[in-house]
Amino acid sequence: MIFIKRSVIIASDFDLVSKMKFFNDEKQFKKTLQLFDKHKEQNIETCSNSIIIQALKACTQLRDLKRGSLIHRLISSQIKNDSSIVFSLIQLYMQCGDVTNAQSLFDTIIKKSLSIYGIMMKGYIKNNMPNKAIELFHQIKKPDEIIIIFLFNAGAKLESTEALHLIKETLSQIPKSFFSNVRLVASALDALMKCGDILHAQSLFNKSKNKSLSMYGVMMKGYVKHNRPHEAIELFNQIKDPDEVIILLLFNAYAQIGSTEVLSLIKKKSLEIPQSFYSNDYLVASLLDALIKCDDLAYAQSLFNSSRCKTISMFGAMMSGFNKENNPFKTLSLFNEMKISGIKPNRIIYLCLIKALSQIGDYSLCKSFIEEIPNHFLIDNQCQTALIDMYGKSGCIDQAKQIFAKMSQLDHIGYTAMINSYGLNGMGTQAVELYHQMPLKSKNEVTHVCVLNACSHSGLVDEARSIFQNAQIKTLKIFTSMVDCLSRASFFEEAQKLIDEFEHNQQSVLPMYMALLSGVRNDKNSQLSQQIYDRMKQRFPEINNSLTPAMVLLANIYASSGEINKASDIKIQLAKSGAKKKSWSFMDGSTWTTLPHDQTHPRSSEIYAEMEKISKELIEHGHQYDSSWVTRPLDHDETIASVLCGHSEKLAIAWNFVANPTTSRIQVTKNLRVCGDCHRATKLIAAIRQCEIVVRDANRIHHFYTNGKCSCNDYF
Repeated sequence: MIFIKRSVIIASDFDLVSKMKFFNDEKQFKKTLQLFDKHKEQNIETCSNSIIIQALKACTQLRDLKRGSLIHRLISSQIKNDSSIVFSLIQLYMQCGDVTNAQSLFDTIIKKSLSIYGIMMKGYIKNNMPNKAIELFHQIKKPDEIIIIFLFNAGAKLESTEALHLIKETLSQIPKSFFSNVRLVASALDALMKCGDILHAQSLFNKSKNKSLSMYGVMMKGYVKHNRPHEAIELFNQIKDPDEVIILLLFNAYAQIGSTEVLSLIKKKSLEIPQSFYSNDYLVASLLDALIKCDDLAYAQSLFNSSRCKTISMFGAMMSGFNKENNPFKTLSLFNEMKISGIKPNRIIYLCLIKALSQIGDYSLCKSFIEEIPNHFLIDNQCQTALIDMYGKSGCIDQAKQIFAKMSQLDHIGYTAMINSYGLNGMGTQAVELYHQMPLKSKNEVTHVCVLNACSHSGLVDEARSIFQNAQIKTLKIFTSMVDCLSRASFFEEAQKLIDEFEHNQQSVLPMYMALLSGVRNDKNSQLSQQIYDRMKQRFPEINNSLTPAMVLLANIYASSGEINKASDIKIQLAKSGAKKKSWSFMDGSTWTTLPHDQTHPRSSEIYAEMEKISKELIEHGHQYDSSWVTRPLDHDETIASVLCGHSEKLAIAWNFVANPTTSRIQVTKNLRVCGDCHRATKLIAAIRQCEIVVRDANRIHHFYTNGKCSCNDYF
């Protein structure tokens, strides 16, 4: 009778294990636990180890630490000591991030098997503790292939010189038979590539007789990581039947090159791959990124729009592309589309959003979107740096300072963002002070450019000279920033000497000449400007057609010096080229992008009536419109005031007053530098209307205060 009863129980347990295993194999882990509860919840101490293992496996896959811990506490002490149960429990705790409990269980084992060592090493790697995995490796006398794989994975995580030495030493000592394990070789290649030893990786790859796709993939990924896309593409051309991962890496390599020639290859390959590959959202996102990097945003957008199931990675690629093309409003539109679609944004999406808001530079718009970002993202170091940049470019330096003060991990990017924010807002002294507080090793090219630009905007020439002289490496961008600073302060000969000092070939110094010409504008020296412009055309004949910014500068210089005909001729050329000045402003949930003399707004008649009213107020307060800014003959019914009042930023200001007559703060962003007449007029408007006006132009931010002064102190 006892024998029969035990046989029934064993048969019953066997049947239960089979059903639980079936559900686990089908990834129906909740059903596994429901079955366990139904049959064994009341008598868990009598469960066989096979039943417990299946239950723990379901908890592990569901990352249900609470349920798994409960099972651990309730099972009999006899089963607890079973090695397979201990293995399952360690796997559960490591998967759920409870390293302490996993370590405690591991320490209780007297005779540790290789599989136990392996699951611990795997857990340490998963929980970003690769050094602990390597410590365990050193305790093992005869590691098998699996242990060696985990060692290589740990080394790949560390990406250090010490890890590289251990990897190479291990490769020289393991049995030759191990090299027939393609998974082991792929792990070794990955570790070598990530630790920077490309030559050793290439040698191991070339010696391997049985090359697998995972090995081609690791090598391609390594080449892309080390900015060697052509070698990745060359490797791809040797593959007969590439899978989705290989195609994804190919697109990554194409994106890294980012040329017109590569664009045609991208489009060709996108038509050749199986349609099923498009269900891989990472592959599609990689394709979108490649198209965007090759400057074909239109094709990328058409592909994105035709996708039935848009994923977060695809949204991220497109948002990044719109930011790259300086089209931030489309980025915001995509963000809103995500919300409507119910897709929860991640850190990358929020970074794209913040960057778009930085480009727009309107505080009220920034505030409305930032309020939607969860707090745990706002304390992320990268997001905080992006927010400093955003607030700085929105003219809200106090908010930028608050975030900077709260940063727990200050790196060179955070310092540089704050220095740049100070510089944009005309706070050159504060920028220089912060620069000197930075650790020397943290200062790089971007830092030097930002602090020199800050000096340039504030006329701190001596400080700039000192910083420039002490910079250990002086790049083209650093030289250009110094030339800009000197030329704005009318030290033209000194600026020219720097250009001559740096010049190695014709094209390299073009940005420096642009900076010199920009500085001459402040001096209103049309003769010198023409000489510089002619010199640029002579030295860079192959790019004469792309000198639009230089033409704008030259036209403005002629206009400000009273040479109206010459300015008008250049403006006609610019009009033919399609170059346009534009400004935008945000008010009560809507944005208006204005062009000079724009009449597209539904309330245009009110806006122009308001502009006429402002014009009369300016004249009453003694503002004399400068005829030098009028670069065309006036019609019979036009006045200088009426023409200049059509400038885009003035229309944007008028629109704000129409929308909200009692507003106390107006913010406008424009794509070019503010002209002299608009600058003088805006100072008066701020004083007459007792309204602070913030204008961000192509170079800096102007804070026009209600006392009639500007933060730039007329040095712009």
